[in-house]
Amino acid sequence: MNLSKFDFVCEKAREAMLLQTVADTLEWDERTGMPLGGGEYRARQVSYLRGKIHDLRTDAAYGEALKQLDQDMVSDAPSSTTEQIATIRGLLRNWKRDARLPSELVEQISTATVVGQQRWDAARKANDFSMFRDALDEVVRLKREAGQRIAEGTDRSVYEALLDEYEPDARVESLNRMFRDLRKPLVELIEEVRGATKQPDRSLLTRHYPIPLQQSFSHRVAEAIGFDFNRGRLDETSHPFCTTLGPSDCRILSRYDEAWLPAGLFAAMHEAGHGMYEQGLRTDWFGLPPGSYCSLGIHESQSRLWENQVGRGHAFWQWLFDDTKAHFAPVLDDVKREDLHFAMNQIEPSLIRVEADEATYNLHIIIRFDLEQQLIDGSLAIDDLPAAWNDRYESDLGIRPQSDAQGVLQDVHWSAGLIGYFPTYTIGNLASAQLYDAAALDIGDLELEISRGNFQPLLEWLGKHVHSRGQCESGDDIVKNATGKPLEATHLINYLRTKLRRLYGTEAND
Repeated sequence: MNLSKFDFVCEKAREAMLLQTVADTLEWDERTGMPLGGGEYRARQVSYLRGKIHDLRTDAAYGEALKQLDQDMVSDAPSSTTEQIATIRGLLRNWKRDARLPSELVEQISTATVVGQQRWDAARKANDFSMFRDALDEVVRLKREAGQRIAEGTDRSVYEALLDEYEPDARVESLNRMFRDLRKPLVELIEEVRGATKQPDRSLLTRHYPIPLQQSFSHRVAEAIGFDFNRGRLDETSHPFCTTLGPSDCRILSRYDEAWLPAGLFAAMHEAGHGMYEQGLRTDWFGLPPGSYCSLGIHESQSRLWENQVGRGHAFWQWLFDDTKAHFAPVLDDVKREDLHFAMNQIEPSLIRVEADEATYNLHIIIRFDLEQQLIDGSLAIDDLPAAWNDRYESDLGIRPQSDAQGVLQDVHWSAGLIGYFPTYTIGNLASAQLYDAAALDIGDLELEISRGNFQPLLEWLGKHVHSRGQCESGDDIVKNATGKPLEATHLINYLRTKLRRLYGTEAND
């Protein structure tokens, strides 16, 4: 391998990442503390930076060097390290994709998504889709054009070209099959537990939980499970997210509702899961494939694992219950641990995806997956989106949103141009259950350790089998190598059946 060429492409990629983290910092500031009046200029700043990043990543000399390195690697593979191979293949793949998009289009998308997020935030607060309508139309139009350019000359649909950015090589057909495998057993389980005589007392979670107390509580839990606050921080925003601004600077954000305890806690645990993945990546390869996450499905597996398998687990509440009562005293003085844990696992169709229970969550994803495909292929007009959204919720979940804020305006993703992102949540749900089962087998006494508040064995196992792998393995290979088999729905279905039937007293159905 020509090491001087390899050093050249690595330097270019790191230079692009340097600018990207600057743009990401500006966007983090926009979502946390920027004054409303700064929005227009912020869009210009971010658009300018995104254009420069695109120029670096599509540079002709950079692309030629990657092509030559890729050819050399075929004949010189034995002398190339795993990291070098992953770097060349990953950067070349990205270059080929990015080179199909003109800088002007990239800057237009950047501007549209910054403006789109600002309009979405205002529209959500005002509960008025019309305030967001034109911004969404522009984002969809531009993303459709990007997808068309990327898909041209390939066997991919326009939507699959967008999906590929988040879940490499994913196909709509395989995703539809995944959803089919999940839908029937999940719907049957939902009907079973909703018909059970034993039901949780949801009102325990709707008492008054002051937001400052929730903020300090979420910080304490995130730190306890392993999020490193020397290399990150937790803030508040309108829609929870995680972003990495440097190899030792990971920002996670949550939101809180004083009348709904799980919202802030589980959002913080979810984002901490993302954050611990980012903090577990190799800093010596930051900005390059070996130091980057392999797919958003795997990223979501980490957030969903900490939020659900850990956070909604019996062992977790054995550890946290007394502290919870003390932290929010006297609100929970009359509550038993078993009752609070049961309430945290209530199964009930709901309108808000980020607050959905584990059994109904994937039904929310299916709705978004279908609707965003229709937006991209043009079969669903922007003006018809709110009604289509409401109709799907009524048909799929048996409930109908009574407002735009509870319906089509609840998620930030489309305003940010993240079309094709939603299916990764379900991939993450499947992988989280499968990875957790494998970790439990390897560790042996995982539930006991969690009940003692010792999360280090699990975090170390994930660091070894997932985080440190970067893009040296594909998402499919990470799951297969860590668990011994390909990704499948069985683990998630069995996990939900076992837990929920025990809680709801329907074990006889097992």
